[in-house]
Amino acid sequence: QVQLVESGGESVQPGGSLRLVCVGNLSDLTGYTIGWFRQAPGKEREEVSCITRREIITDYLDSVKGRFTISRNNGRRAAYLQMNNLQIEDTAVYYCAATSSWQCSPDVSAFDSWGQGTQVTVSS
Repeated sequence: QVQLVESGGESVQPGGSLRLVCVGNLSDLTGYTIGWFRQAPGKEREEVSCITRREIITDYLDSVKGRFTISRNNGRRAAYLQMNNLQIEDTAVYYCAATSSWQCSPDVSAFDSWGQGTQVTVSS
């Protein structure tokens, strides 16, 4: 497990952009695949994007393809989620998660390290 801290969530209007940041406070993230998940009230937690530890593979939820971009900078102990053209349906608490696996997985159970979450609210 690693300790993760997310930041960057705000209230924005539709069409706006945000960049979420996930930092490994006490440990570097070199050995971990990183996933971004989100959960809206009354809905299941879903994976938004994932990036493998060697950046061989990136995955995106179909509804965010072309709008969101995942990246990482191991030297900064950080991972990022750039979110453009945000829509009302993107409103959720966003979580950063890590797994020692070298593969991405859409399953919450595959990840054993989680941040506290950061709220993204998109409203007009």
